[in-house]
Amino acid sequence: MKAARPRTLLLSFSGVLLGGLLSYKTGPSTPSTSSGTEGSGTWLCLLFCALTAILLQILSNLANDYGDFKKGVDGVHRVGPRRELQSGAITEKEMKQGMAVTAALCLISGALLIFVFAGLSWQELAVFAAMGLGAVLAALFYTLGKHPYGYQGLGDLFCFLFFGWAAVAGTFYLATKTLDFSILLPATAMGFLSNAVLNINNMRDVENDRASGKNSLVVKLGLERAFVYHCLLIVGAFVCLTVYLILHHTAWYSFLFWLLFPIFLKDLAAIQKTKPEQLDPFLGRQVKHSFLLVLIFGVLVLF
Repeated sequence: MKAARPRTLLLSFSGVLLGGLLSYKTGPSTPSTSSGTEGSGTWLCLLFCALTAILLQILSNLANDYGDFKKGVDGVHRVGPRRELQSGAITEKEMKQGMAVTAALCLISGALLIFVFAGLSWQELAVFAAMGLGAVLAALFYTLGKHPYGYQGLGDLFCFLFFGWAAVAGTFYLATKTLDFSILLPATAMGFLSNAVLNINNMRDVENDRASGKNSLVVKLGLERAFVYHCLLIVGAFVCLTVYLILHHTAWYSFLFWLLFPIFLKDLAAIQKTKPEQLDPFLGRQVKHSFLLVLIFGVLVLF
């Protein structure tokens, strides 16, 4: 349970929640014949979207624990919470078994989603099957393999694509079967918020990562520019959500989500004054505040 990193799982759920709330505003798709009673197909689709997303994040967390341990990143100089392989609480064999079981559950959940509950055409099935397989591979090879992309500063890009665009836009399409390119605005906002979580993690670990050869984006940018990047992510998320509302001519009260902006500003001010090795509490705060923003934004849009 600790290796799954429960405090981070709300992040993957937030993307699906945002896509689901926006799809409800647009209107549910015609339920598939396998869904049972009217409307149940859409709800089962959203449920398995959330389950698959959470399982993918757990898989990524397990693979990250294993990959960083094998490459010596999770050593005695690590300043964040002790990982389970690092502490000896889990053996390498047990972690491999955990990854195998979680990967299998991801594939089963994803298969049920696209083949049973989503009611997709064969062309759509091919696209989403490729996306699902890509998500599993991305979860594994963030830190695994000879050339993990997380060690090349590409973690933010893949986090943006899968936790932002795939989670929000993918869920929206599966629930509505419509292509609305404006959905990429809230999907981009979710990607920015997800990258903010990763950025805090990498700012915390910057010295250990640099010494271990893990060239995260923070290592490449340096702490000062990484903080500027962090500010741009937060502001960018709010701007994208605002533009989406303007394009859809929503009611004035939909913009009340900006009342949450001071909470994010307070965190930014505190992060700037905090030493990297003491940033860990802000990771959990970023996850919770991102979820709160998604929830309030989605509810306001519905009304």
